Amino acid sequence: MSLWLIVGIGGFFGAILRYWVSGWIQSGFVTFPFGTLGVNFIGSLLLALVMYASEYRGLFGEETRVFLTIGVLGSFTTMSTLSYESMKLLEQGEHMLFGLNLAGTVTLCLLAVYLGEILITVTGLE
Repeated sequence: MSLWLIVGIGGFFGAILRYWVSGWIQSGFVTFPFGTLGVNFIGSLLLALVMYASEYRGLFGEETRVFLTIGVLGSFTTMSTLSYESMKLLEQGEHMLFGLNLAGTVTLCLLAVYLGEILITVTGLE
């Protein structure tokens, strides 16, 4: 199967997952975009797990890795939504929440990648 089709199918599933998971996380929160923050954290952790497992152990072949990373997780995580929600906070004069959203997303997503590497190491997949 060609890689572009694999990416497209993965993107279909990732977008649906993002809609469902971010909605579930966001329910009950009005102002701060916890849903987007949550999916970006989860996606970064899963991306790290897949990439480190592929890199250290060859656990996934190219097609599976592309399906999971570029397809599913590429559409599950979202820079465009982060940007939109951040600008909305800024336009509403919510400067503290704007800064918290940006700093929190960058910090938590980098932490998730680090945790993914640690999990691969601890489980012996390294």
